Amino acid sequence: MKTNKIAFFNLVFLFILTLAGCSSSNSSLPNASTYPSLTTSVGNYQYLIGPGDTLSIFVWRNPDISGSFIVRPDGKVTTSLVEDIEVTGKTPYVLARELEESLGKFINSPRVTVSVTRFAGPLSEQVRVIGEATNPSAINYTQQMTLLDLMISVGGLTEYAAGDNAKLIRTISGKQQTFGINIDSLIRDGDIAQNIDILPGDIIIIPEAWF
Repeated sequence: MKTNKIAFFNLVFLFILTLAGCSSSNSSLPNASTYPSLTTSVGNYQYLIGPGDTLSIFVWRNPDISGSFIVRPDGKVTTSLVEDIEVTGKTPYVLARELEESLGKFINSPRVTVSVTRFAGPLSEQVRVIGEATNPSAINYTQQMTLLDLMISVGGLTEYAAGDNAKLIRTISGKQQTFGINIDSLIRDGDIAQNIDILPGDIIIIPEAWF
């Protein structure tokens, strides 16, 4: 009798697992959120503060509340007088003006200067290269970066790469759009006409060649 009960409960357990498996296979996870960069052309790039950055915040005539601050993973910093300031996605100039407004509650006419001394930047500003690059990685965007500059940063293509079948994914007006790019022609054939401007947030996918 005991053996029959154990077998029964095992069957019930397997039935529940089967139902759970069917439920998970019929559902799908939501797409990753997109965070478009504020930079829409190479001519208007401004560095935005991100998690991991080190900020130097100088308050004129107030050295006791000035100092160096690391941006936390949640995109905030805490100073001596103002707690949990949201800094991610802001320029140093904008952050300085916001700090002046906040510190104005405690200090008469504060003057604040913010500078970045260690750079990481928001993930939405980084350029990602995946697939058949020698060193696939996320690269911090640099003003006037081109495809050639980016490929130098990741060490070029592997011998198995189908560089002329590569895709560039760019967020435009809040929607991701895909473009074909010819990396083989650029770096192996020297066709400089295939060099293009790169923008913050671009994703480049390099497939493997079929031999």
